[in-house]
Amino acid sequence: MIQVLDARFVSSAVAPEGYPGADRPEVAFVGRSNVGKSSMINALTGRRKLVRVSNTPGRTRTLNFFDVELRRDQSRYALRLADLPGYGYAKASKADRSIWHQMISTYLEKRQALRAVVSIVDAEVGPTGDDVQTLDYLVEKAPLILVVGTKLDRLPKAKRKPRLQEIASRLEVPEVLPFSATEKTGVEEVWAALLEAVFPEGAPASVS
Repeated sequence: MIQVLDARFVSSAVAPEGYPGADRPEVAFVGRSNVGKSSMINALTGRRKLVRVSNTPGRTRTLNFFDVELRRDQSRYALRLADLPGYGYAKASKADRSIWHQMISTYLEKRQALRAVVSIVDAEVGPTGDDVQTLDYLVEKAPLILVVGTKLDRLPKAKRKPRLQEIASRLEVPEVLPFSATEKTGVEEVWAALLEAVFPEGAPASVS
């Protein structure tokens, strides 16, 4: 059983000089605009309004950092979540796309505290060309990748497992974890996978 003890906004940044100090391991969340990234982080942390959820795709234009403290069994963990701007927004200008790409690539390539990346795919829609391209890029740059299929509640239960298998096959990954912010499906599974990735030795970070 995983319990979120605390979750709070730390800062926003557009360049390395604005990043918070690398005082705890970091997990980045990436996905196309309107994939449910903000809702996913809110569901994971059990905070409805930790991350602003917008009905307008492409609104997030900064990297947003959140500190989280967790308890699992008798161990406590401290880590930081980085919410990256969504990609693939069709109405974004070429200049905006260039800025966003530079912001994301700089973070992924230079952030020393980064331990894992959660690559989010819409399970209802399936992987887009942008998703495939982004995952190919992440394979080269990210230390570890966890692929998650969101909005699972929009599919009949009988079709969920086959759809996740289809996505895994298309993306050429061994597994796609199920997730629904609406049903709270996958919260425990995603946290368990992240803790195993970020703390492979099972040694928790200290929490003050």
